[in-house]
Amino acid sequence: MIRRLVAPFAAIGLSTLALAAPVETQTPSHDLAFGAYQRGDYKAAMTEAKKRVDANPKDAAALTLIGRLYLEGAGVKRDMKTAMDWFRRGADTGDAEGAYLYGAAALEGIDVGKDRARARAYLEKAGAQNHAAALHLLGEMALENEGRPSDYERAAGFFERASAAGNADADYALGLLYKSGKGVKKDDRQAAELFRRAADLGLAPAMVEYAIMQFNGVGVERDRAAAVDLLRKAALKDNPVAQNRLAHVYAEGLGVDVDLAQARHWRDKAKEAGLSDPSLDFLSNTPAK
Repeated sequence: MIRRLVAPFAAIGLSTLALAAPVETQTPSHDLAFGAYQRGDYKAAMTEAKKRVDANPKDAAALTLIGRLYLEGAGVKRDMKTAMDWFRRGADTGDAEGAYLYGAAALEGIDVGKDRARARAYLEKAGAQNHAAALHLLGEMALENEGRPSDYERAAGFFERASAAGNADADYALGLLYKSGKGVKKDDRQAAELFRRAADLGLAPAMVEYAIMQFNGVGVERDRAAAVDLLRKAALKDNPVAQNRLAHVYAEGLGVDVDLAQARHWRDKAKEAGLSDPSLDFLSNTPAK
């Protein structure tokens, strides 16, 4: 089981899951702060958001927006600890995004104390509002389960809800459960469909899983040419497993003409990323054309 327990701070280089754009859920009279944010006028966004908080200290969306500005260093000096304080305040007044961001930070120990119980509590606040990324993390937590046996059924429940909301990571995680028959009845067709959905959303590990199933005709109609194309797309996203599989494809002529130069190229890319495969060592002894 591949576990993808990640925090939502890729936009500032801290992890692998991108920040979603903030969604304004309030009335049109409250659009000034978010409109300024979306235009890139971050100082105006901060000014308007603080006006909103001064007028209503429980304006959850404005509280979280201020946290986001500090998180991104947008219009203010970047200050992670201050951002987390604002996210917590937003979460405590009912904002799902604030609860997700604060919960993920507590889970990873990013500028707040690492605390799984607190993380779970805040992620559950977000999950109660069907925040897809929070539901995905709750599913991953059920798999890790603090040293106890993985609770696959509970994880599947969270992943189902996140998948229904269009979360690619959840599609991938749920696909792995259907492929292995853990927490759900084994179903290769359902696994393939979930991998395809996540692949269509650009998730490289899902591209690899779907390509392998498509190459072998498991759970989906066999199509080696399409599978190789998808492996190449994942390899170009710097996925080392895809690079390794592509090296084998070219070295062995699986659905393509043998091309040892391509095989060496992708083997070396995978190796640079830390995936060594002794079965491809023979490529070093073949002359380059």
